[in-house]
Amino acid sequence: MGEDGAEVLKSALRKQALARRAGLDPDFRLDAAQSASFHFFDKIAFGPEDAVAGYWAIRDEIDCQPILVRLLECGQTVILPVVTDAGAPLEMRVWAPDAPLYEAGFGTLAPSELAPRRDPDLILVPLVGYDSAGTRLGYGGGYYDRTLAHLPRRPLLVGLAYSAQRLDHIPREAHDMPLDAVVTEEGVQFFGERS
Repeated sequence: MGEDGAEVLKSALRKQALARRAGLDPDFRLDAAQSASFHFFDKIAFGPEDAVAGYWAIRDEIDCQPILVRLLECGQTVILPVVTDAGAPLEMRVWAPDAPLYEAGFGTLAPSELAPRRDPDLILVPLVGYDSAGTRLGYGGGYYDRTLAHLPRRPLLVGLAYSAQRLDHIPREAHDMPLDAVVTEEGVQFFGERS
């Protein structure tokens, strides 16, 4: 399949996955975020010195806050990504406990511009859809692809999603970085060499 054909298919899959996600009950969403947090801490391995990048949920994404709050409470280094320019990689800013967050565009919140920067050892990646091969379908802006290509070493990539966002197959292009695992309210699925 050519690049244009893959993009057309991805656009259709995006609509399908977003519709599934939008159709989830608000009470289910709250419970799912708590369940996903449990599964994350139960199955995903990382060390106390590792920096974990999360995200501030937008639209109807699964909420990452239960994981982020627990990481902060445990003294883990927590990073939030910030969009600084449409064509640039995400800027990874450390979120210190009790530090305020500020509007950062796209409905997200982020640490201050003065916050330290750090490359993550693990990234919790938001997504629109995923498949059984660990292919991630994002919103199409390429922010995570650019960021991963820019980092000096590849972090562990863990998608965070509702199980309803699983798709049969997503075409993977050369720039698409596969996930190492995906965490949903149902559990954790590992992919590839790092599983």
